[in-house]
Amino acid sequence: MAKKKVTPHWGKVSGIVRVPPSKYHLHRALIFGSLADGETVIHGKSDALHIKDTLNSLRDFGISVEQTDSGYRVKGGVYVPRNGKIRVGSSGSTLQFMLGLGSRSHGMAPTYDGHKALRERPIGPLLGALGDMGIRCLAHDDKMPVTVMPGKPEGGYIRIPGTLSQWISGLLIVAPFATRDTIIEALPPHNELTYVGLTIQMMRQFGIWIEEDASGTKWTVPAGQSYRPAEIHIEPDLSSSAFLLTLSALFPSDIVLQGISGKGSHPESKVLDIIADLGIPMAYDSSHAGTRIRHSGIRPVSGLEIDMRHIPDLIPTLSVVAALSQGRTVLRNIGPGRMKESNRVKAMLQLNKMNARIAEHGDDLVIDGVERLKGASISTFNDHRVQMAFTLAALRASEGVSELTYPNAYRISYPEFFEHLELVGVNVGDLAMTR
Repeated sequence: MAKKKVTPHWGKVSGIVRVPPSKYHLHRALIFGSLADGETVIHGKSDALHIKDTLNSLRDFGISVEQTDSGYRVKGGVYVPRNGKIRVGSSGSTLQFMLGLGSRSHGMAPTYDGHKALRERPIGPLLGALGDMGIRCLAHDDKMPVTVMPGKPEGGYIRIPGTLSQWISGLLIVAPFATRDTIIEALPPHNELTYVGLTIQMMRQFGIWIEEDASGTKWTVPAGQSYRPAEIHIEPDLSSSAFLLTLSALFPSDIVLQGISGKGSHPESKVLDIIADLGIPMAYDSSHAGTRIRHSGIRPVSGLEIDMRHIPDLIPTLSVVAALSQGRTVLRNIGPGRMKESNRVKAMLQLNKMNARIAEHGDDLVIDGVERLKGASISTFNDHRVQMAFTLAALRASEGVSELTYPNAYRISYPEFFEHLELVGVNVGDLAMTR
């Protein structure tokens, strides 16, 4: 198996990086644009593999998506599958956001399929809830491939475990097409609600009304609504920026993240508060139109307890910065992180191979910071966030070379990652391939 060899980086990191557009926002904008009768203009584009998965799915449904210099033009309307096969690649968002939309197909029934790892991920609760809405899905053992029969959703009162936000978002996205009002109630546990909030906010930009009750766990979607074309400006991706924020916390830094002026509507905006709470100085730099992180080598000081229930995608990078911070960090409610591209909790426990002190206690990760890490051989489980997090850990090691499996995993969400490391002075020439 090919591996990426990472040697420690010495010295400071400095430079200006243009933050890429948010994949969270872009997935939704492309899909919602495909549902609107007319042309949606999107400013902001990405070469991330998961965005390409969404583009492939839309094209398989016969939707025209044209790339422009700054983004995309989506000509929405009727879904007419080209050959009945809908490619979702390795993107769980693409699959779960679009699964119910197969009911809108004209002509043949679409069959969703994708990469092996995604075929193994459980979607039984979503399939069951879609069935309760009147959408008939055919699947073996509640996994892909899944065939969805055309026909209008019926709506009604739908209950689904709040384990994964993608299940709830998938129901919300299809609900406006139902023949009667839909009420969706998320049963405990209530995880990842920040991601559900982004879905609702963007649906409203496309003319869809959704009413949320005071608990934030029940939503009413009136029947008979239509998505309307929109012009959407995609926000910077704070999820990708989390890796550069972590890098800037671990080395003497003078980095400007262009495009970030505040939290915006990103589901993981809390990362800005967390890095600041670790004592890392950040301020908006109007001359460079971005957030500047500048210090001469402060060691992060923790003692933090961080609730990860609604921000599980940050588990890998926060584990790394916590491992090298002064004091104890407790990442609480880490359960959703076990159900991503990999079991990210299990993956990050490999930091112990690098001399870290990290332990899993029930639904918590307890991390006692150390001054130094050492190189090690690490499995990234083909998980983009795990790979990028361990790259940062390996760069900050005081001795030894690290070897990381699945060297191309970063392309799934942040294809500019190594280019951006080079921009801030990390010698990517030291990142050699080995077999």
